[in-house]
Amino acid sequence: MAQYVLETKDLGISFGGLKAAQNVNLRVSKNQIYGLIGPNGAGKTTIFNLLTGVYKPTAGTFYLNGEELKGLSQEKINQKGIARTFQNIRLFNNMTVVRNVMVGLHNHPDFKCTIWESFFRFPRHFRSEKMMREKAKELLRIFDLEDERNNLACNLPYGKQRKLEIARALATEPKLLLLDEPAAGMNPHETEDLVKTIKFIRDKFDVTILLIEHDMKFVSGLCDEITVLNFGTVLAEGETKETLRHPEVIRAYIGG
Repeated sequence: MAQYVLETKDLGISFGGLKAAQNVNLRVSKNQIYGLIGPNGAGKTTIFNLLTGVYKPTAGTFYLNGEELKGLSQEKINQKGIARTFQNIRLFNNMTVVRNVMVGLHNHPDFKCTIWESFFRFPRHFRSEKMMREKAKELLRIFDLEDERNNLACNLPYGKQRKLEIARALATEPKLLLLDEPAAGMNPHETEDLVKTIKFIRDKFDVTILLIEHDMKFVSGLCDEITVLNFGTVLAEGETKETLRHPEVIRAYIGG
């Protein structure tokens, strides 16, 4: 049995002569809420892009539950169990809330239809569509979004759009959920609610969470451990509050 849900070994990528990330070694245990922090340009989103197949590593590799995923496509990595949200919310704005979540269910074997079953509207197509809608409504209910299900995603307030994006990611039934600045743009009340939501997600869905965030109060109140990146390399790592007090971490954030 794999010791870690996520393990990276000397993971890195270079764009020409620019080393955007190098020698990044993460070890995230099952059901942890793990933080990846650092100043702007430190390489955090680059790591997320490597873990989800947007970029292919030019050095090192990474494993999900002991299985190497380096070189796989974005779709295959998602099927293996890694899902993500984005710093800038990416919803299908002109689709309804429930349809946004149903998109995340299309790879699930229980809802698969052949192209002919869908094209000719065979009974299996309608059964699958009904099952997907019910499953999507279950997820929306968890996030208090069921009453919004027939509204367009673009008409939701910001905080609810964030929740919808997380619900859509969870529809793929991930083992590892990557959250890219989930608290960005939220007011204090929304941020406090988000902390509770993320802890609930971890427990309810038995999922491990890796997140990027700039709000240090949010990070210290939520993450079990953190890794701090600076200029694409690991600056410090360990228990959250202790690591945030590390002199090099403080220097990286405030200078001097």
